[in-house]
Amino acid sequence: MKYVTIIDIARELGISKSTVSRALAGDAQNVKPETMKLVCETARRMGYQRNETAVNLRRQLSKTIGIVIPEAITSFFMNFIQCAQRDLRAQGYRTIIAVSNEDIVQERECLQMLEQCRVDGILMCVCHSEANSKMFRNVMSRGIPIVFFDRHVRDTAASQVHLDDVTASVFMVEKLIRSGCRYIVHLLGPAHIGNAADRLHGYREVLEKFNLPYNPQYVVEGGLSAEEGARAMERFIQTGLHFDAVFGFTETAVLGAKSVLQRMHFRIPEDVSLCCMSGTALCTLVHPTLSAAHQPTEEMAHTATRLLLEQLAHPDQFKPQTVVLPGEVMLRESTKPLPTLETV
Repeated sequence: MKYVTIIDIARELGISKSTVSRALAGDAQNVKPETMKLVCETARRMGYQRNETAVNLRRQLSKTIGIVIPEAITSFFMNFIQCAQRDLRAQGYRTIIAVSNEDIVQERECLQMLEQCRVDGILMCVCHSEANSKMFRNVMSRGIPIVFFDRHVRDTAASQVHLDDVTASVFMVEKLIRSGCRYIVHLLGPAHIGNAADRLHGYREVLEKFNLPYNPQYVVEGGLSAEEGARAMERFIQTGLHFDAVFGFTETAVLGAKSVLQRMHFRIPEDVSLCCMSGTALCTLVHPTLSAAHQPTEEMAHTATRLLLEQLAHPDQFKPQTVVLPGEVMLRESTKPLPTLETV
């Protein structure tokens, strides 16, 4: 496809390309009104479209922001992208979306691609808390700011926005205990994701608060996917240990565990209460509906976008910030009801 250029318009009218450029830019001081009108009419007739990329590159800007996410299955990341795009579009920015598929090599390839596209900045949820830290630092040293969201990143001087995982976990596990649960399995998240340690910390903190013993046999690596959660649940059931609740690192792993429990005729929540962190709308689409601590997705997107735009506007004055957001515990059918005097 051949694009119409300023040179094509100039050739059509028999005038200089500089005159065409000034006319299209609305330079009334240097272009006669009748010439400006003729140029604009000819441009519309020929289908001319301004090359914004070329204009921005001359200004050392692409007006493009990269967004890197680890997966595109759960609705959290899609909702985050929609909200961030809305904020960025309002400021004249376009977006390029890249998915790492929870793979550190693909994550590096995503960053390389965004650098080649000359993005002005990056919003990023990492697949590993430290594996690509050196590359993150290199990208930022070349003048491309990164704001990390959802998952923690270690040893990197950049702004971060994430959930208060410890407090949200404390609230979630405390609700289980107050409803009568005493033998709570924790489907642990991957060790290379920083949030996993925080959510485990919250789990242990509540057990200590209620004088319940911590038993490492009740902490099972649950992965991230439904398949991994199902396998983890099967492994735990095979130990023969009694349990009356499952608290999971993420929604998908708990949904996998739920399928195993239902297949083995456990009643939910009569026999086993289920709940998770990082809940999305998917929790309300299953039966019984799943209790969860939800992330404030829109607030996280607004905050991360604001921090990135502030850094782009004032690169020499900006100092990295870490913003920790509160979660919202939603109790649904998968957990036993609290005593009537309990305030949720």
